[in-house]
Amino acid sequence: MTMMTYDTPIDAINTDIAADLQHVINNKTKPLGALGTLETIALQVGQIQNTLTPLLNRPAMLVFAGDHGIVEEGVSPYPQAVTAQMVMNFLAGGAAINVFARQHNMALRVIDSGVNAEFQAAEQLTHAKIARGTNNFLHGTAMTLAQCEQALTAGVEIVYQELDAGSNVIGFGEMGIGNTSSASCLMSILCDIAIGDCVGRGTGLDDAGVQHKVAILEKALEYHQLDNSNPIEVLAALGGFEIAMMVGAMIGAAQRKCVLLIDGFIATSALLVAAKIQPTILQYCIFSHCSDEAGHRLMLNHLHVKPLLNLGLRLGEGTGAVLAYPLVQSAVNFLNEMASFAEAGVSEQLNAS
Repeated sequence: MTMMTYDTPIDAINTDIAADLQHVINNKTKPLGALGTLETIALQVGQIQNTLTPLLNRPAMLVFAGDHGIVEEGVSPYPQAVTAQMVMNFLAGGAAINVFARQHNMALRVIDSGVNAEFQAAEQLTHAKIARGTNNFLHGTAMTLAQCEQALTAGVEIVYQELDAGSNVIGFGEMGIGNTSSASCLMSILCDIAIGDCVGRGTGLDDAGVQHKVAILEKALEYHQLDNSNPIEVLAALGGFEIAMMVGAMIGAAQRKCVLLIDGFIATSALLVAAKIQPTILQYCIFSHCSDEAGHRLMLNHLHVKPLLNLGLRLGEGTGAVLAYPLVQSAVNFLNEMASFAEAGVSEQLNAS
């Protein structure tokens, strides 16, 4: 298939089939609407795949990893070296995302988007490093526009490889010490929300640490003087290589009519950028959970979306997306396997459609 770029338009999902899908859903052996959000998911996935009998094939989780120059300002209680150490943990199978991906039979791929370390070849690792971490965006742009374009393009290419291998549902996760700072700044600009309302504890800052983080990020935003009219410029100035690559991958997945499982705060910040570039992408997204990171609920409200779960998670790695996947499976399975009133010989409500 011809490779598209991140600015190749995403087609809208097929709403023409919605009435037929709703008829099938309504005539299952249950009261109208009794499966709640599962019915909404079934309707959405059926429209994405343009069929009354959707299937979920080879679910895959892509975890993008990158380092951030802003950590020089003390915005995280963890040292930058933890990013590389966690990548090694992913490759060894010892992280939470490994446990949950194994449990739910999701293929896991780790992408070195810009970690400040070098890794040997490994089966689950994709080498796509733009540079060994971004620049400190307190004093300049995190990356050049050329690097940003490179990351976006790489993201499209990476997700296409998964789709060519048979996947039609992709989860998006990340790892990068300092990336809640990038996500908070992206959110502040793209949602027009004060940075103080966007910043949380990240990997465990105390109250003084949060205040320091807000002060640093306020200075950074004042330095850059950005608005939300050019999302690529905002991404280059304040983002991370892993966030930019995730933006490209999300767009590429939607271009190929894939179901997108959006994780928490960082992944949703990438989706914010993607939706500014291509608003149609939202039709393909299932928002897995509401993170315990302070700004995530505001971000979800800005997008006018409802997450499936609220478990107090703030781990990242794509963990929330993997935990939500069985609900998507259940929605597709009831649509395909649950008997209709006619098939079961059950009397239906008089007002059923």
